[in-house]
Amino acid sequence: MFLIREVMHCKPGQVRGMVDRFKGVAKVMKRLGYTPFRILTDVSGERFWTVVAETEIESMAAFLEMEERVMADDESRQVFAGYHELVLDGYREIYRVEG
Repeated sequence: MFLIREVMHCKPGQVRGMVDRFKGVAKVMKRLGYTPFRILTDVSGERFWTVVAETEIESMAAFLEMEERVMADDESRQVFAGYHELVLDGYREIYRVEG
């Protein structure tokens, strides 16, 4: 089992737009039979305007298949259109769940 986090650092005032996009993609994930993202926002101020989309998946092969199917979906592409204008940077964290 793997835990995967998509971490986005948004421009000031743009967190809600990014959250809405991740919620839209989560709906597509659910429609396609995948467990939707858990969406988190920062409250510590360690790095302001951070949004995290987190999912657990059985294998990296399953993750790559899911990513390909979700990103090929027309609704998903429409939901995520223009997201680059909301973010400064981002990265992906991948963890193996050990217990």
